[in-house]
Amino acid sequence: MRVLMTIDAVGGVWRYGVDLARGLGAEGIICQLAVCGPAPSLAQQQECCELRNVSLAWTGLPLDWMAGDANALDDVAGTLAAMASDWGADLLHLNLPSQAADLPGAVPVVVTAHSCLATWWRAVKGSDLPQDLRWQWELTARGLRRADAVLVPTASHGMAMVSTYGALKHPYIVANATARPDTTCAKQLFVFAAGRWWDEGKNVATVDAVARLLRWPLLLAGALEGPNVPTFDLHHAQVLGPLTPEATREQMRGAAIFFSPAMYEPFALAVLEAAAHGCALVLSDIPTFRELWSDAALFIAPSDAAGFAAAIDRLMNAPSERQALGQRAAMRARNFAIGRQAKQVRQVYSTALAAAVPAA
Repeated sequence: MRVLMTIDAVGGVWRYGVDLARGLGAEGIICQLAVCGPAPSLAQQQECCELRNVSLAWTGLPLDWMAGDANALDDVAGTLAAMASDWGADLLHLNLPSQAADLPGAVPVVVTAHSCLATWWRAVKGSDLPQDLRWQWELTARGLRRADAVLVPTASHGMAMVSTYGALKHPYIVANATARPDTTCAKQLFVFAAGRWWDEGKNVATVDAVARLLRWPLLLAGALEGPNVPTFDLHHAQVLGPLTPEATREQMRGAAIFFSPAMYEPFALAVLEAAAHGCALVLSDIPTFRELWSDAALFIAPSDAAGFAAAIDRLMNAPSERQALGQRAAMRARNFAIGRQAKQVRQVYSTALAAAVPAA
């Protein structure tokens, strides 16, 4: 089976796509990763060169959430269809549902709904998209209708998608995954947080407010400046800036606690990676986190800086409780293995391909 999969080099979709392609390669599936948005870094290119059954191509196509209007995306469907035809793809796996809008019907299409502006807006702003951004909803809705199968990483996000777009066509819940750490080390008394902090949904203002109340260092990894978003000035958290994947894992190996006050997270790979490294989890009380980490984390309302600080302080002063919580998180993380994810996605591919075969 040959699968053309779109990814981007900006955030979590890169990690999702590369790890999934690694798992699918072990299943004998050949993947071409078609990068949309900014070009991948040399380190990202090198990572893909080391994978079995995986090739990488930069398309130069824009991402919907970085586009100024719908016209900027006019060439997306045609370019992807041509790439699939030229490469001989059996199936398209698109990691933005909008990329399936207006796609010709010759090749089966699976889309993964990692996130979208409309569900983000409801969670963060508490309302529907304003009229000048309505085109984002329309493109995503058309892409969901075109897809032969829709993957969502959690049931919670699936319900948010249904509430926003109506019933999904052939939906499947396939959780994200991560590799198990190959090394462990003694935990140190600091708190770690990671994300694209320019995204309002990550709630960086609460992070800084929590850092002000803590007696413990709070280290913050990730970009503070993003597309068309001004830099947020932090005064209390220790800013590490963007880190390589290995440097991020090194922080997780040492961190006693991983902290996320996010208002919107359809899955959150960073939380999974931290859990796999045995960090005690202190998370915002949102449906996704409850679904994934119930009984393996402490939950606080997203805007309650004092509540987060009190929970973190309690764990720091109670080593046995902190270690037990970290162990529960690590055990839960074992459910999200790359091999298991790849087998589930392969089954979805097979179902989509079978459905596309004309009846005799």
